[in-house]
Amino acid sequence: MSKQRGPVSQFIEKNYLHFNAAALMDAAKGYEAHLEAGGKMLVSLAGAMSTAELGISLAEMIRQDKVAIISCTGANLEEDVMNLVAHNHYKRVPNYRDLTPEQEKELLDNHYNRVTDTCIPEEEAFRKLQSHLERVWKDAEAKGERYFPHEYIYQIVRDGGLEEEYQIDPKNSWILAAAEKNLPIVVPGWEDSTCGNIFTSYVIKNELKASTVKTGIEYMVYLTEWYRANSEGKGVGFFQIGGGIAGDFPICVVPMMYQDLEWEEVPFWSYFCQISDSTTSYGSYSGAVPNEKITWGKLDVDTPKFIVESDATIVAPLIFAWLLGQ
Repeated sequence: MSKQRGPVSQFIEKNYLHFNAAALMDAAKGYEAHLEAGGKMLVSLAGAMSTAELGISLAEMIRQDKVAIISCTGANLEEDVMNLVAHNHYKRVPNYRDLTPEQEKELLDNHYNRVTDTCIPEEEAFRKLQSHLERVWKDAEAKGERYFPHEYIYQIVRDGGLEEEYQIDPKNSWILAAAEKNLPIVVPGWEDSTCGNIFTSYVIKNELKASTVKTGIEYMVYLTEWYRANSEGKGVGFFQIGGGIAGDFPICVVPMMYQDLEWEEVPFWSYFCQISDSTTSYGSYSGAVPNEKITWGKLDVDTPKFIVESDATIVAPLIFAWLLGQ
């Protein structure tokens, strides 16, 4: 029996019949079939999806157990929290294509960092978050404890210190939803994020030890343990938003286990979808077609594979709307 669909889903099913639109519909139905068969799903977030406010739909996906684990860049980890506490101070620049270098410098001088058409306010966002992270970093080090980057973020959103700072409806923050579920997260390359840079500055000033934040290698070990515990039955699917390290890092856990550890019976990822506008050229991983991943031992011949060559800020919320029956 087909489930009741809301107006967005009905619109997609009626109109999205060909080309990238049909690929979107096929990927959404494949994701749904994977979950209905008992599978779990990893979602990877590249780009600036948190600043694009994907949390409006992703948070509800997390609450409804349609996401089992997230891999994201350090930027996406921190920028959801920044939007949560500094949303009213963000500045939108619709005519960003017309800005001169001098106007870009003026934004910097006014402590705005631009991401396409959206400027993140340095003082209200970065520095506000810094003060809370400094506290949990130093508390952990004083106790001889070490945590992953996402675990420190969980600490500051769970202890209530940020609540009076909220400037959006908290139900639209995917980090809050993830913290509530204690959702596993891996954050490869965290060091190149703003918070990673801030932490590095404390290390250089001898105020913190580098070891107080767990590393990417430890994240790979953490992911290995999670995958082994969750890949039975229908297995784990891979829903990749964008490209880059957020996708490349976690997908490699499968070939690492059976090629490098020589563990037998490691199941391939059991569903794959990528939303990307990257083109296939010069060895680009982000633009590689899914079948290339077969040669690297990530996907199998009969793994359901989808690629939607479009803007993830448009496509991902539509696929999530379908999965949520909206």
